[in-house]
Amino acid sequence: GQVLELLRGVQRGSEDRRRWLGRLRWALQNEDTQQKFVRLDGSIRTLTGLFTSSLAELQLEAARCLHELSHSSVPAVAEACLPVTSYLLTYLSGHSLELTELCLYTLGNLVVESEAVRKQLLPQGIIPVLASCIQSPHEAVLEGVGYVLSQLLQAKEAPTEIIPLVLDSALPQHMLQLVCSGLKAAMGAAVEFAWCLHYIICRHKDTELLLALGAVPTLTSLLLDLAAHTPQEAPEGLELLVCPVLRCLSNLLAQTDCQGADRRLLIALFLILQCFLQQHPFLVHECLWLLNNLTADDPSCCSALLALDLLPALLQLLTCSQMGTVLVLTVLCNVAEKGQFQCQRLLQQPLLAQLLPLLTLPDPEAVGQCLELLHLLFLHCPEAAADFTRQGGHQALEQHQSTPELQERAQALLDMVRQPPGAPSACQATLAAPP
Repeated sequence: GQVLELLRGVQRGSEDRRRWLGRLRWALQNEDTQQKFVRLDGSIRTLTGLFTSSLAELQLEAARCLHELSHSSVPAVAEACLPVTSYLLTYLSGHSLELTELCLYTLGNLVVESEAVRKQLLPQGIIPVLASCIQSPHEAVLEGVGYVLSQLLQAKEAPTEIIPLVLDSALPQHMLQLVCSGLKAAMGAAVEFAWCLHYIICRHKDTELLLALGAVPTLTSLLLDLAAHTPQEAPEGLELLVCPVLRCLSNLLAQTDCQGADRRLLIALFLILQCFLQQHPFLVHECLWLLNNLTADDPSCCSALLALDLLPALLQLLTCSQMGTVLVLTVLCNVAEKGQFQCQRLLQQPLLAQLLPLLTLPDPEAVGQCLELLHLLFLHCPEAAADFTRQGGHQALEQHQSTPELQERAQALLDMVRQPPGAPSACQATLAAPP
């Protein structure tokens, strides 16, 4: 009854049509009403007619009604809006800022709920339209473009059908520019586009285009800029930008052979870690992921970590969280793997004493990574094994002889520890030399 009455009021064409549209918009905030409305004969046709009207006020009010409908999580409601998608795209290049913004968010919402809508929008040219909108000077429009694009890039068919179109357009270079101007201008848009880049990088194996556009140095210099802003100057919501930027860089480094990373990036990472450790601990994991990818295959990066004396700061994070423990140990393994000199440098810290309590953790992944690190240390510096025994490490290892996934590694270490110490090892001899 009530929904039909609203539709009739809107259809009547009297001068208070705008008031009826206002009432309809208010009613369409209810899920139930949304479904009843799209089932009514001629409902979407009427709204489309008003949405394409030459009367700006009616057009805007109809756009607000469509926007309410797009919030529905019922695919049938989104699919009822199929006839209106081409008009939504057309009005993105209109003159009214509010209308452009409404059309963008309506499209973004519809895209989330319905594959049918996405399938229709691609041939209608949504990617070229967004590529022209991304050049708008208005922050609100840019943020809306980022929203639509991030929804499209998360669709299940994105890797095959959407990402190739985006990479073929002018969007990637503009996205990179906007992510990097987030500190000076549109933070909200920068955050959206940083996530867009992340979805492209993690769902599409071919990153050549982004590398050719200079994504690694560009994002690196952004992190250097971010680290240069002390926490007092950091703009509101900065952590929301840092997170996807760290992920993009991590994944780009994992997929490419980017040897010789900028040493300043290591310092920047530790400054960012300090800045966000208390308020936003989730960023610690993101920083450590990146640190892991930097040190995994790059000996110069491991040397820089030691030369810049960043080890104490890294060891402070050993107990920051369950996942943090595993990641710090993984980075330490990356360093230890590079050989004897690196292991000596690690052992100059009170490392063994810090590893001992970790062997009693209930998390098998952390314990396993700890055993891996001890193995590398004992292998390159046999003297460390004797030190470890003196500190009671023997008993700590024996506990794991009965843990199925750890027993082999624990046993191998016990065998190394039991070897009689012979002549002083190279490790001991080097460390005995005066500084």
